[in-house]
Amino acid sequence: MTWDEEAQHEEERVFAALPPARGRGFASSWWGVGWLRAVEDSALESARMADGRRTARAGAVGAVSVRPGRLTAVVRDRDGVGWRADVTLRRLTADEWQRLLAVVAGEAGHIAALLDRDMPPDLVADAGAAGVDLLPGIGDLEPRCECGEFDHCVHSAALCYQAARLLDEDPWVLLLLRGRGEEELLRELRTASAPAGEPVAREAAGVPAAERYAARAVHGDPALPPPPPPVERAGTPPALVPCDVPGVDAAALEFLAADAAGRARVLLALALRPGHAGQPVPREEGVWQDAVRLAAAGPADPVAARLARGCGRTARELRLAVRAWRAGGGAGLAVLEDPPGQAPVVAVEQLAAAWADDAAARPRLRASGTHWTVVGEGAQVRYGTDGRWWPFRKEAGRWAPAGASAADPAGALLTAREAAERG
Repeated sequence: MTWDEEAQHEEERVFAALPPARGRGFASSWWGVGWLRAVEDSALESARMADGRRTARAGAVGAVSVRPGRLTAVVRDRDGVGWRADVTLRRLTADEWQRLLAVVAGEAGHIAALLDRDMPPDLVADAGAAGVDLLPGIGDLEPRCECGEFDHCVHSAALCYQAARLLDEDPWVLLLLRGRGEEELLRELRTASAPAGEPVAREAAGVPAAERYAARAVHGDPALPPPPPPVERAGTPPALVPCDVPGVDAAALEFLAADAAGRARVLLALALRPGHAGQPVPREEGVWQDAVRLAAAGPADPVAARLARGCGRTARELRLAVRAWRAGGGAGLAVLEDPPGQAPVVAVEQLAAAWADDAAARPRLRASGTHWTVVGEGAQVRYGTDGRWWPFRKEAGRWAPAGASAADPAGALLTAREAAERG
């Protein structure tokens, strides 16, 4: 069966060729950045990804066709020869779609966000807790190209970078790639959101764990009780305390309660997933890291100010930390705050290879441990303990995060220099 025959009778959206992307990044939304991370982390050769990024930036990617499970476009070389490139992504199964529909329909805000062309992080987190991964992971994107190159070639890489720009504008592109178009999905959501016939009965109270394990002395190892049922949605009372109680910050308390309820729901859903017992225990966050995570959720200004004061930090320090967290979670925060350490050999090797094919394009860099600064510019890249490169720019005398990390130093430095130019 040919590629064209596979596409028959499928919903398709075709996006006109985009203009060159000079002076801007390929993704600013968190889901667009997540797409690029999957692309870059999957590539075997970072040099090809850099070539594909330059090709896409120059406007050499033609109209992009998006169908369930496949992206397609004609990408032109410097000599004008066009090659058809395809990138495939696994479609969700019928069972996965049912679980995803239940997640979206269970929260009115999820539907409203999608209609506004937004994809809130808690939607993806809730879907993941239900066993449905919307964003691709490492190795999920499979390239195919008429040029015959193995793995990602310059053409398929350019298509992936161009797709990030499309995803940035419309997260429904990702849902179509996963197998459902907007019209079909909205129709199914209307059905899934219909009122249920009867309320779900409450579970009987369980047995305290201490009593269950104490019974071992008499009856031997007892059978464990069944796991608790999954929680369809996290909820908090509309008002926990009256706003006029002295010494109680009602807004801060309600924000913390809502965050705790949401995290508990996700943790319970993860615990009920098969194979959870074999997963490593996540590292516990420190007070500062947890405060930054909370601030990244966008609380009201007084709550954010209280988080900063409680950690002995300034509002500006918290704002920078939030930017680092949104760019890369705990790893991004560590790169912002940890002092430059000894540069590992692999980082030095990656720097040497980044501009091996075009030594004239290599900027003049000044090294300070794991930090490399462009001489005469407010741009810097840092090598993180996660093995990725992080872009920074100078702001009011301090180095600030400039975007998401990249798998190679050239890509991170390009982001940093563009951010520095924009000021």
